[in-house]
Amino acid sequence: MSKTNTPIEIDAVIIGAGPCGLFTVFEMGLLDMKCHLIDILDRPGGQCAELYPEKPIFDIPAYPSISGQDLTDRLMEQIKPFSPVFHFQEMAEGLEKLDNGRWRLTTDVGTVFDATCIIIAAGGGSFVPKKPPIPGIEEFEGTSVFYAVRKMDQFKGKKIIIAGGGDSALDWSLNLQPIADSLSLVHRRDAFRAAPDSVSKMRKMVDDGAMNFHMGQIKKLIGANGQLQAVEILDADKQMQTFECDTLLPFFGLTMKLGPIAEFGLNLDKNVIPVDTEKFETSQAGIFAVGDINTYPGKLKLILSGFHEAALMARQAFKYCRPDAKLRFEYTTSSSSLQDKLGVND
Repeated sequence: MSKTNTPIEIDAVIIGAGPCGLFTVFEMGLLDMKCHLIDILDRPGGQCAELYPEKPIFDIPAYPSISGQDLTDRLMEQIKPFSPVFHFQEMAEGLEKLDNGRWRLTTDVGTVFDATCIIIAAGGGSFVPKKPPIPGIEEFEGTSVFYAVRKMDQFKGKKIIIAGGGDSALDWSLNLQPIADSLSLVHRRDAFRAAPDSVSKMRKMVDDGAMNFHMGQIKKLIGANGQLQAVEILDADKQMQTFECDTLLPFFGLTMKLGPIAEFGLNLDKNVIPVDTEKFETSQAGIFAVGDINTYPGKLKLILSGFHEAALMARQAFKYCRPDAKLRFEYTTSSSSLQDKLGVND
């Protein structure tokens, strides 16, 4: 959608287009409420798309295993009947309460919304990779240095060095080794924060000669015009060694930044938003929070928990958006009106 300073009047603006934000569209749509979504990423999926699009998720009901990207694709298919409007690569920047009780939300590119409800489904906020302190690394970013794996095929036949000692470093070492020309793992010590099974598999691959492990720290990148040719590593004996590579994947964790949401006047608790467990409403009437961004007694940071929260939240949002309408509880299995909305009736 083109950027405009003319307010877009809508039932609800959802901040975050991850799984919980997408399923919120579905629950709102069943109750005839229309949504626009804002996300700082350039596509839907949130953490699933940004951090593990090809890694399997094992605790989504009815799916023994589903990748982050497949889950996103299924959710997008599910909400298609409700025609949500997406505003990608935008960040919610300002929020004010209007005299008529509605909310005026603006983004960092000047899009303005006039909404009855604001639904924050921003996960942990915006994820920013922790960059290793290597001089000049910015020159190589996006060409031969990457902080996430979005398409495995991109790394086929590459000479890869992975830096880090957590789950991401170990998981991608195991997953990329079969398609890489060569793969080495670099970590400052011979101890890891990853799952023991992954560590065991990595050590066996090293013993079998399928990959290498270098204990030390990367101190220098060698290359030109954004393309790596080698890295220099300070090893455990304080000696500098040079190793050829054309791709570097540093996995040093992520920093979560709540961003302007922290200035929305909500009662924050350690960068998460307290809500009730009946409506998942914040300290401000008409502003809700679902998914990892919220907190309440017994909170579990699971996608399926966020789905549950979205269903209950939508019922309270309906009361704000349709104050003169009667809220009816219906099952999609038996309600012809819901099936009509979903386009599944013959």
